[in-house]
Amino acid sequence: MGTNLDNLPEDVKKKIMDLQNLQIQLQNLRNTHDFLENQRRETDLAIEELEKVGPDAVVYKSIGGIMVKSERDKLLDEKKSLKVSTEMRLKTVKQKEERSIQTLENMRKSLQADLQPK
Repeated sequence: MGTNLDNLPEDVKKKIMDLQNLQIQLQNLRNTHDFLENQRRETDLAIEELEKVGPDAVVYKSIGGIMVKSERDKLLDEKKSLKVSTEMRLKTVKQKEERSIQTLENMRKSLQADLQPK
């Protein structure tokens, strides 16, 4: 049994739109979370590999579409700094996800109550 949206009160229509917008925001947060997780894993692998080679080893870093010779210690410091900032961003995104999920659940419950036959 479907609900005809045209017959719903304006406040209920607004709640439905808000719920849909929050679902989109939550999906965007999840995409960002996945991206940051991948970045963290790649950074961990790069750190691991850089720590395996000696300080005098020839290493390169990618800048745009080119590879540039770099110093191992400098590149290692950059990767460690990237890891820290990625982990902080990941933590923030996780917190936003958790808040969004809770808000989404509250909105669903409120909307279900509004749509119950009276």
